[in-house]
Amino acid sequence: MARKRKELPLLEGVTITGVAAEGKAMTKVDGMALFVPFAAPGDVADIQITRKKSSFAEGRVVRFRQLSSLRSEPFCQHFGVCGGCKWQHLPYEEQLRHKQQQVEDSLTRIGKVELPEITPILGAPQTTFYRNKMEYTFSDKRWLTNEEVHSGREFGQMNALGFHIPGMYDKVLDIEKCWLQDDLANRIRNSVRSYCLDHGYSFFDLRNQAGLMRTLLIRNSSIGEWMVIVVFYEDDREKIEELMGYLANEFPQITSLLYIINSKANDTITDREVLVWKGRDHIIEEMGGLQFRIGPKSFYQTNSEQAHHLYEVARSFAQLTGEERVYDLYTGTGTIANFVARNAREVIGIEYVEEAIADAKINSEINGIGNTRFYAGDMKNVLTAEFIAEQGRPDVVITDPPRAGMHDDVVQAILLAAPQRIVYVSCNPATQARDLKLLDAAYQVTRVQPVDMFPHTHHVENVVLLEKRV
Repeated sequence: MARKRKELPLLEGVTITGVAAEGKAMTKVDGMALFVPFAAPGDVADIQITRKKSSFAEGRVVRFRQLSSLRSEPFCQHFGVCGGCKWQHLPYEEQLRHKQQQVEDSLTRIGKVELPEITPILGAPQTTFYRNKMEYTFSDKRWLTNEEVHSGREFGQMNALGFHIPGMYDKVLDIEKCWLQDDLANRIRNSVRSYCLDHGYSFFDLRNQAGLMRTLLIRNSSIGEWMVIVVFYEDDREKIEELMGYLANEFPQITSLLYIINSKANDTITDREVLVWKGRDHIIEEMGGLQFRIGPKSFYQTNSEQAHHLYEVARSFAQLTGEERVYDLYTGTGTIANFVARNAREVIGIEYVEEAIADAKINSEINGIGNTRFYAGDMKNVLTAEFIAEQGRPDVVITDPPRAGMHDDVVQAILLAAPQRIVYVSCNPATQARDLKLLDAAYQVTRVQPVDMFPHTHHVENVVLLEKRV
């Protein structure tokens, strides 16, 4: 006989005291940390415990008894259901304050290294419509909101085009308006959904791996170029041609209209052929007087305006005089490498994705930059003692790894190379702090600059300068 699940308590009149990881609010109850989404410091609420461990608990707000004076009014109709923009209910100044604290806490509690005074965070001038890339999922299992569930209505049509609900891998919230990308993206997405519904296109069934429409990816640049990629699960030539023709006619603003057939079990497109329906196979971004070619598989910072500020910080920290050899690790499409190249003797970029390295080389070429070299491969396999001996020891290393941070082998290779300065750009201060601890014996942290790339989320970028100990 199955064991009866223990009923979890409802806590009444709980005061929220702070902000925690993953955009959740927190408080302490009977000495135990309690984490609650979509609450703000100063809220008083009744909270239903949803998960309880020995050292912490998670819950959800059942009823607000008193709202915090810190709150602001969320601007998005999907707030509280959609998994993104979890801090819309906090004024932007409060968001920045918590992000600054997040950086400080990570570096001190995890890194435990000696720190200079942390420079105030660079806030984003634009806090809505700031992203240049969004990906939407087609699903035949639309998520019903609480209001819809309790409305008493029957829903015969359950197709959706939008975002996955956190914790529900096959459920998708149908998005009417997203405030993250220029409104043309909303018009494109809504038109694609309407066309597919009107013409009987099947939306993807993730559990059973069936259906025509899989994902929709939209990219744009600061100079007004647009890329739209439609990913189909099945190669239904007639329906593909009809939809792509409709998009081309309806949205002449699209610079690069592409499609992909992906019949794999996962959504990744790195190993799929990209087919051009109309226009170019890339769009162009401009930054700091340079042009960058962005392909369908290219990594590029998703906030173009703040990326410029981020790279200016990295270049400033590098203190280049024109005589230095720079290694740019995790170079992507060579954005940082090309951005600093005119201030260095030479720049050597390394990146895992071969298509990104191809774009990096083109980006150097179209900008007339001749002092860069790029290499593709797994960082820990490329950055070896032999590679350093062959290319020459770097004077400066700039590293911008993924959220997981740097592999231990990469850290050891940097220590072996012994550059004078390391500029560490991170999208995850926790893993950055871990790596700083590994570098601490040979390098001292001398500057720290947080940068907010993602308003209304808990995510924060951080740039650290490490200088070789004497």
